[in-house]
Amino acid sequence: MTLHKAAEQRDIIDSPEETAHLARTWYSPRGFPGWFTQVNQRMIGKRFIITAFIFFLLAGILGLLMRLQLAAPEQQLLGPELYNQFFTMHGTVMMFFFAIPVMEGVAIYIVPLMVGTRDMAFPRLNAFGYYVYLIGGIVLFGSLLLGMAPNAGWFNYVPLAGKLYSPGYGVDVWTTMITFIEVSALTAAVELIVTILRMRAPGMSLNRMPLFVWAALVMSFMIVFAMPAVIVSSTLLILDRLVDTQFFIVESGGEPLLWQHLFWYFGHPEVYIILVPALGMISTIIITFTGRPIFGYTALVLSVVAIGFVSFGLWVHHMFTTGLPQLGMSFFTAASAMIAIPSGVQIFCWIASLWGAKIRFHTPMLWVLGFFAIFVIGGLTGVMVASIPFDTQVHDTFFVVAHFHYVLIGGAVFPLIGAVYYWWPKIIGRMMNETAGKWSFWLAFIGFNITFFPMHQLGLEGMPRRIYTYADEMGWGDLNMLATIGALVLAVGFGITLVNAIWSVSRGRPAGTNPWNAPTLEWATESPPASYNFRHIPVVESRWPLWDWQRQDERRVVTGLRNDRREVVLTSVLDASPVGVQVLPGPSIWPFASAVAASTGFIGIIFHPIFFVIGFFLVFFSLVAWFWPRRPWRND
Repeated sequence: MTLHKAAEQRDIIDSPEETAHLARTWYSPRGFPGWFTQVNQRMIGKRFIITAFIFFLLAGILGLLMRLQLAAPEQQLLGPELYNQFFTMHGTVMMFFFAIPVMEGVAIYIVPLMVGTRDMAFPRLNAFGYYVYLIGGIVLFGSLLLGMAPNAGWFNYVPLAGKLYSPGYGVDVWTTMITFIEVSALTAAVELIVTILRMRAPGMSLNRMPLFVWAALVMSFMIVFAMPAVIVSSTLLILDRLVDTQFFIVESGGEPLLWQHLFWYFGHPEVYIILVPALGMISTIIITFTGRPIFGYTALVLSVVAIGFVSFGLWVHHMFTTGLPQLGMSFFTAASAMIAIPSGVQIFCWIASLWGAKIRFHTPMLWVLGFFAIFVIGGLTGVMVASIPFDTQVHDTFFVVAHFHYVLIGGAVFPLIGAVYYWWPKIIGRMMNETAGKWSFWLAFIGFNITFFPMHQLGLEGMPRRIYTYADEMGWGDLNMLATIGALVLAVGFGITLVNAIWSVSRGRPAGTNPWNAPTLEWATESPPASYNFRHIPVVESRWPLWDWQRQDERRVVTGLRNDRREVVLTSVLDASPVGVQVLPGPSIWPFASAVAASTGFIGIIFHPIFFVIGFFLVFFSLVAWFWPRRPWRND
């Protein structure tokens, strides 16, 4: 098939019949049956985002209950076993079931719109990844309700997580569900990589890509290289527990530190997997609300790429107290300090972009400014714990808890909430309330600092983390009470955003196409976009196409795509020159069936190894049905 030469928008006449035909071709099934067959990228992206925030809410409730338990000495609200389950679930859900999936969900929704294409590269694989994620989350929370939740920490260290010290099904649930949902993360990463590199709008060369797209690309590559490590470690552990292998059993020649190396080789890049897309969100919001191009585009791109590379050389700074050779640990100290350099480049480029600009202080911009204050503190304490002598003193104390939350909540959740306020009009078609948004920000900002800043002092005073109570004579009660009050204020702040979002769905002011006067392509579509995203694929001639179109009063688009099948334009990697057309599959039940088949094997193996064989054959038959050749005009 040939691709027609680009034409000017004013020369194109869109007949209602052609538009209706295009809508039928790209239809997305509705209703309860349709929920199991949808493959549209925006629908899957919304599901990821909504599901991740539900898990965030549930994990936040567990965190509040833990803070109530620690509010005063010798409380009896939670017993030690239940407390262990709560802090394990809280950390596991926040890291594995909220932070990474929500960032991937935002990318799945926004990136195709930003790069000017109609869908993701593999729509059915996209749907499969979501169903795997949802089933994994339901099983994990189901284990808590059944009293068999994991209780060895979100890091699941051996030998504590071994069969001798953790009998029962709790650790088995953790290992199998982590392996299971990492399949979801990997599918989304592959989707994003292929979509970004081969499906950008003609003319969107690499040096014209939006900064959020660059961040999503780096995040996806990091997932591809980091996730196999935790899959290997969790697989080795479940083998130790179920079939009596000896990978981590010291008495049989196993090595417990092998778990820590494998886990943290994934675990520390994971922090930056979460952070990198947040950096792209910040750049996007700053560009829009300063109304001018970002300062240091190239420096910002290179610093994000540098963060992606250097983050894989930091994992041993989680292991400074394990007795590793001092010379070897010194290299990881240097790497841990070095990663502050590209992070600082980002900060200074943003400051230069804000300097002298006429900033519009809407709610998304406030969350970004809050990020600056909180993340800088988290970065400074990160450099502190990268020092071996200091880390030896504060290791496994509340100082580390404070640092961790300053980096992840300040560095990821604050930009994410800002991005929700920013892109909500595009997703829903209505604006969120500005007054409520500002109240939400200030309560969250104040509550966060009241909660976590005192934990630095608690850590310096020697309060260990992961304890369910403490004696009155330790003198930690006042600071813990202050932290608990702050946690309640923080919860109210986040709760206002939740109410604001729900209220705006039916009561919010209509958003229009581009309410923020933003420069990137997602705002060139209607709000919310049609199922096919773009009636005509745009041709991009700069980094800020919408601003250029306003000045030039014209736009060039691609013509020649058929409207009777799901066609997308394929472009070259470097300069996004059109090279062909790809036909995408339509809605199907088989991604859901394959996810159920895979979950049968993964969940069943918790109870007996034979379920691995059963799950293997179920997945095999579902994939055969998935890929079975069909007539071209059929969508199932």
